[in-house]
Amino acid sequence: MAFSTCQMLRSALSTLHSNLPASSVQAHCDGPCGVYDPASARGSAEAVVSMTKKLLELQPPSGNDPSAWAAYNNTFSRFVAIKEEQAQQTKNELLILWTDYFKPEHLATFPNLHDIFWKAAKLCSACKVNIDQSKADELIKAVEAIHTMFWKSKGRNDAWVRAS
Repeated sequence: MAFSTCQMLRSALSTLHSNLPASSVQAHCDGPCGVYDPASARGSAEAVVSMTKKLLELQPPSGNDPSAWAAYNNTFSRFVAIKEEQAQQTKNELLILWTDYFKPEHLATFPNLHDIFWKAAKLCSACKVNIDQSKADELIKAVEAIHTMFWKSKGRNDAWVRAS
């Protein structure tokens, strides 16, 4: 009896599925919210620029004072960790925009879209493994270019405003 009940249930579910198929949906968060904005990439890229600047300005202590060196090493490692985390966050946000928001039809308006995103993702990686102000500055410029493309694709001209 239980076997036939299972068969009946499978048959009913199969019939329901074939008669009422689910529509495909796409969104950055695997839900149909449709909310995209390059602002989060901008904020994390700004943090990369800021932390890179702080790292380059950080002066090691003179002498052999263990507590001064401990404080320096703690600050240095915290700044590096933040820089790397924010570079990865920037990359994640850019990849969401690139792979989920932008569609093949956007290439007609932005023929260099893939190149810009690819280079921006590479800059995120470069900022993670180096302490290079020029790479950080290139990253923020790439994010600005993506910001401009994004809002133009929506028929808007939203201003690029940095928090720092």
